[in-house]
Amino acid sequence: MNQNYAIARPAEAVLATNKLIRNTYILLSLTLLFSAATAGIAILLNLQSMGILITLGGYFGLLYLTSALRNSAWGLAAVFALTGFMGLTLGPFINLYIQHFSNGGQLVMLALGGTGVIFLGLSGYALTTRKDFSFMGGFLMVGILVGFLAGLCAVIFSIPALALAVSTIFILLMSGLILYQTSAMIHGGETNYIMATITLYVAIYNLFTSLLHIFGAFAGED
Repeated sequence: MNQNYAIARPAEAVLATNKLIRNTYILLSLTLLFSAATAGIAILLNLQSMGILITLGGYFGLLYLTSALRNSAWGLAAVFALTGFMGLTLGPFINLYIQHFSNGGQLVMLALGGTGVIFLGLSGYALTTRKDFSFMGGFLMVGILVGFLAGLCAVIFSIPALALAVSTIFILLMSGLILYQTSAMIHGGETNYIMATITLYVAIYNLFTSLLHIFGAFAGED
């Protein structure tokens, strides 16, 4: 009896992990599509940037709302509100590159392709090897906080070199975050697919914007 129970527990854990991963990637795919749609609308309407205060206020406000509702059906609505809002903020950013550079469209596609390759490669690696990357948690938290503050300084004081350095650092940090979050789903560090989705979405969003910034700086053609 006890032996059967011991065998059943690991089986249940595996099923729960597989369900978590499946739900996360389904929701992530839907939110990325929705975010792309809102970004496309912003581009077509030629919407202007909302400004750093509104962008950060909207992001952190909706992030808090999503976290508070993560265990209810309203959490799904909050996820789409957050990712849709981020798509709207992304539209003017993309439009800036398309209008400013003669090869802006190519830069956007290159950044998009690079983001896809990095995400799929790192996720596939973590899922296949099933290595535990939980040791990266503290480093990533500190790194993201420092990078965020440095990015604010670069924007406020208009320091292009610092902005490029922050973009480079964020590519590394977001790559680490993808490994960390995927590992957390596999090893039980994350059991809520809504929060897992948000973490991976934020990593993808920052990867794309950081790559686009770097490509624009080094490969943009006036």
